This record gives sequence, C-alpha cells and structure tokens, in this order.
Amino acid sequence: MKTRQAFRRLMLYRVGATLSYQIMMVAVGWHLYEITHSVVSLGLIGLAELVPYFALALYSGHAVDHHSRKLISAIAASIHILVALFLTAIALGWLAPPVPLIYTAVGFIGVARALLRPSYQALFGQIIPRDELTKYMAYSSATFQICIVVGPGLGGLMIGFTSLAWTYGLAAVCALVSLYGVSLIQARHEKPLNESSHFLKSFKEGFDYVRKHELILSTMVLDMFAVLFGGAVSILPAFVSEVLHAGPETLGILRAAPAAGSALMGIYLATRPILNDSGKYLLWSIAGFGLAIIGFGLSTQLWVCAFFLFISGCCDSISVVIRSSIVQLTTPNHIRGRVSAINGIFVGSSNELGALESGLAASLIGLVPSILFGGVVTIAVVLITYRLAPQLHKLHIKDIS
Repeated sequence: MKTRQAFRRLMLYRVGATLSYQIMMVAVGWHLYEITHSVVSLGLIGLAELVPYFALALYSGHAVDHHSRKLISAIAASIHILVALFLTAIALGWLAPPVPLIYTAVGFIGVARALLRPSYQALFGQIIPRDELTKYMAYSSATFQICIVVGPGLGGLMIGFTSLAWTYGLAAVCALVSLYGVSLIQARHEKPLNESSHFLKSFKEGFDYVRKHELILSTMVLDMFAVLFGGAVSILPAFVSEVLHAGPETLGILRAAPAAGSALMGIYLATRPILNDSGKYLLWSIAGFGLAIIGFGLSTQLWVCAFFLFISGCCDSISVVIRSSIVQLTTPNHIRGRVSAINGIFVGSSNELGALESGLAASLIGLVPSILFGGVVTIAVVLITYRLAPQLHKLHIKDIS
C-alpha cells in the first residue's frame, strides 16, 4: 500500500507536467504554422527546445544526484506554469513579435524538460522497490501514454472550439497540478558518500559508468537513432493540412493515436512483463515501429493514418518499457540522475533533432517521402544494432542482477 501511494503521488507530478507539455506543444505547432505556413518552422521548434535542453541536461543530472530531487522537480513544474502564462499573453496579442517569442518560450520548455526527466527517473528508482520495478515501469509508461492521448486531444479540441489563449491557460492549470503532486512526494535527500561534488568530475563518473556498460550504451544508441529518423509526429500539422486537408481536431486525433496504442500496450505489459527474450522483443518492436511509420506515410485516409500511428505506439511502448527497465535495474541509486541525464541526451536530443530532420527533409524531398525515408532508416538501424550488439539481442531482463 505504501508503494502504491508513493507511486500515485509521483504519477500526479508526471501526469500534470506531461499534460501541460503536450497541450502547449500541440498549440505551439498550430500557432506557428498558422502564422508561417512553413514545415521548416515546425522543425525549428525541436531545435529551439534542444539547445537549452542539451546545455543543461548533464548539469541537471549532477544536481539531481547531489541536491534535493523534490526541489528540482518543483522548479521544473514552476517553469511550465510561467511558460504557459507567457504563451497565453502572446496568443492574446499582448506581446509581439509572436514568432521569436514563441521560440523563446519553447526554449524555456527545454529547460524544464532538462530538469524534469532526471529528477523523475531518480525519484522513481528511489521510491519503487527493485522487485516491483518492471511492473510499475509498465504502469508508468501506460500512464504517460494516456497523458499523451489526452493532452493532444485536449489541445486540438481546445484550439478548435475555444482559442489558443484558453488552450495555453489549460496547460498552466495542468502544471499547477504537477507542482501540487511534487509537494506530496515523500523522498529523503540522500547525500552521496565519497563522491565528488565538482560537476566535471561528477559527470565523468556518470559517463564512465555508461561507457563501461555495453548493455546500457547500446540501448541508448539504438533508441537515439530510431527516434531521430522515425519521428513523423513533429510534422503532423503539415501532414494534416496538406495531405488530409483537415483542421486542428484531426491533428488532435492523429497526435493521440500512437499514444493510445502505447497506453494499451503499457497496461498489457504491466500484467505480463517481458522477462524472457527481452532484447529480441526490443529489436522487433523498433522494427515494427519503422514499418508502421512507412504505412502511415503511404496513407491518405484519416482512420488508416490513425491505425498505423496506433500500431507505432504499441511498438514504441514495448521498446520504452524494456529500455527503461534495463537502465533502472542496472543503475545504482546514487548515480541515477547522471545516467538518466545522459540517457536524456541520447533520447531527448534525438527527439528534437528528429523534429528538425523531419522538417528539413520534408522541405527538401517532400512531406511524404521524408516520412517513408525515416521509416526505412529506422529498420536499417535495427539491423545494424543486431549485428554490432549481440549482448542486447540475447538479453533476458529476469537475469539482470
């Protein structure tokens, strides 16, 4: 019961922050495309978020391992609140010019993400018992993906039936819920023993740990390249407008489709965790993700597009649960913040660089060809990983001590 209560409080923090983020990013994408009508402007959203995220991620991992994880989580939630209010002012026309100010707001969202990811992962590993970690990891993934279903759906509906200002206001309310969740979390700050508090030495300790563990490193690299080339979500506003000739409500549906698949798969994995042949399932799931992206790119009907995105979400959920379990089970508590931050550099930067890559590729070779290219490269990455990382495809999670 104590573990369930701690998990629910941690989820309140994550749910609020995730809903706030998703609603803001859907609104920002539509807001910018409405002003610029440029797919490159959508790709630049990723770059605007990546630069501050990349600059702060490693230091935030160090901070999480040496300072209060609750305090860092509270700062991340507070930044979400302030950014949402700032975007509301832009949408109301109180601040101008809108485009550079929107990109500035996205930059601060990157700051919040740099703090949120390692603090959440460290708190999760601290309060969840090791023998229940895989189960709760699946519940966490399902909860996260449900938020990604609800967030874009709410964002699209709010834009379509109210206004951008009200949409950003809702994001601020969700961030307040996240801050409240942080206040409920009970986790003592455990000061590391015999470890350097100097940032560069601390970072080197985390980097050396990842470098010496082939399993963690190969998992991070695989995910980085798969996400880098397989992310079609960032250019969905252009796809909805140019291919489906629809509005923000359709954007909300398509943004929600992969998350719906991921949430349902996450719930399934919570009761039936993949403890045997985990590495093979990981590789097959990422290959399936690439195939689903190809199917999506070839589709011209809304519900066919939604179906393939749903399948991509199912595959992604399998990948996320297995990868997260590997990192949590093989990382000691005192270094979780730094390992999570390094993982965030691999995964987080590939999300934003993937958004930029998708935008630039769409402008150079066309919208649909860029999506197909991404799916093909994702499959190629899986084949290369299978050849170069035999330890990964032979992995059984139940054997990790």
